[in-house]
Amino acid sequence: MPLDPDAVFRLGNMTALVGWAILVFLPRRFPLLLAVPKFAIPALLALAYAGLMFVRFFDSGGGYGSLDAVRALFAHDEILVAGWLHYLAFDLFVGVWIAEQADRAGIPRLIQTAFLLATFMFGPVGLALYLFTRAALPRWRAGAAA
Repeated sequence: MPLDPDAVFRLGNMTALVGWAILVFLPRRFPLLLAVPKFAIPALLALAYAGLMFVRFFDSGGGYGSLDAVRALFAHDEILVAGWLHYLAFDLFVGVWIAEQADRAGIPRLIQTAFLLATFMFGPVGLALYLFTRAALPRWRAGAAA
């Protein structure tokens, strides 16, 4: 049965959305529930990524040594979808890390949602927003106590 990259793309998106929904809307105090976006979904996306890369990477004519080589690599739908799954897996994994760190820092869930949405949509931008906020947090708390 031939692989349908569009179907894999849609399934990957839906799977990642489930993880983000759990992370944003459900309580994080249940380890088994948190394990879904923290471990299960990133692992599934990583396995799908590995499978797609294995199917096409070595005969793609592309690589990572230059922009032209990367362009040739991503000219194949299987590799393009693999790249997308890579983004989905890593962004969700980083989102879980942000949520756990923000919980420990006492950052309210509503504020966390802004970081998580930015991470979901723009990856490193959400991480940077969280890191800058986290760096400023001690000063905010000191100002609030004064």
